Amino acid sequence: MILSPLWLPVTLAAALFQCWRTAMQQRLRGQLSVNGAAVVRYLYGVPVGVLLLVLYLAVFGGTLAAPTGAFLLFCALGGLGQILGTNLLIMAFGHRGFAVGTAYAKTEAVQGAILALVLLGERISAIAWCGIAVGVCGVLWLSLSGRAASWRELARATVQPAAVCGLASGFFFALTSVLIKSANLALPGEDPVLRALATLVVTNILQTLMQGGWLLAREPAQFRAVFTTWRNSAQVGALSACGSACWFSAFALAPVALVRAVGQVEILMTLLFSRFYLREQPTRAEVLGALTVVAGVVLVLVGR
Repeated sequence: MILSPLWLPVTLAAALFQCWRTAMQQRLRGQLSVNGAAVVRYLYGVPVGVLLLVLYLAVFGGTLAAPTGAFLLFCALGGLGQILGTNLLIMAFGHRGFAVGTAYAKTEAVQGAILALVLLGERISAIAWCGIAVGVCGVLWLSLSGRAASWRELARATVQPAAVCGLASGFFFALTSVLIKSANLALPGEDPVLRALATLVVTNILQTLMQGGWLLAREPAQFRAVFTTWRNSAQVGALSACGSACWFSAFALAPVALVRAVGQVEILMTLLFSRFYLREQPTRAEVLGALTVVAGVVLVLVGR
C-alpha cells in the first residue's frame, strides 16, 4: 500500500482532538451518566460532521455515491463498537482516573495490530511483536504499581475493574478501526477522504439512533439532561466529530495498525491534560508505565 503523506499529520491531529474531547467528556461525569456522557459525542457530532463534509465538497469537489448494504452494515457495527468502547472507557475513569483509564484503553494499538492481521491480513515484523510485549509490560506496570505485595495480590490486581474496563475498551476501539476501514472500502468513490467524511456522518447518525434510543428508554431523565447541558455537551460533540474525521481519514490513507501505533502519542497529551486541565496527580509509577506503553508502540511502528 502506497501511503499518502497526509496520514501522519492527520493522525497526530486525531490524537490531539481525541485527548481534548476525552478530557471534556470526563468533566461531564458529574452531570451525566455513563450513557449520557457518551451519547453527546454522537448527537452533537452529527451537525459538525455534516459541516465538515459540506466544506470538503465545496473546497475539493467530488460526488457522493449511494451507500451500499455492506457500507451501512460496517458503519452500524463500527458505531456499536465505538459506543461500547466509549462506555467502558468512561467506566474505567471512575475506577482509577483519567490518565490511567486512557492508558489501559491505549492497548488498542496492540489489539488493533492483531485484529488487522486476522481480519485485514496486515502483517507485522518480529520487532513489532517485541513492541507488543513491551506494551503489555507497560499495561501490567500501570495495573500493578503499588498494589501487589504477594502473588495472590498480584493476580487480583490484574483483574481490577479499571484494567478490565480499559482493556475491553481498547478491544472495541481496535475492532471499530477495522470495521470503519471496511466501511470506507465498501463505499464507491475515488477520494478516500471524502468517503471517510461520509462514513463519519452515517456512523454518527446510526450511533445517535442506537444509544440515544437506549438512553430515552432506560434513562429518560438523562436524555433530557443531554440537552440541558448543551453548552458543555456541544463542545464534546464538536471535538469528537473533528477527531473522528481525522481518524477515519487516516484509516483510509494508511494501514490501521500504523495509524493506531502513531496515535499512541495521545498518552503523552493525556498526561499533560490530566495534570494541567483536570488537576489530577499521576504517580511516578503511572508515568513510567504510560511511557513504557508508548515505547512498545514505537517498536511496533519501527517494525512496520
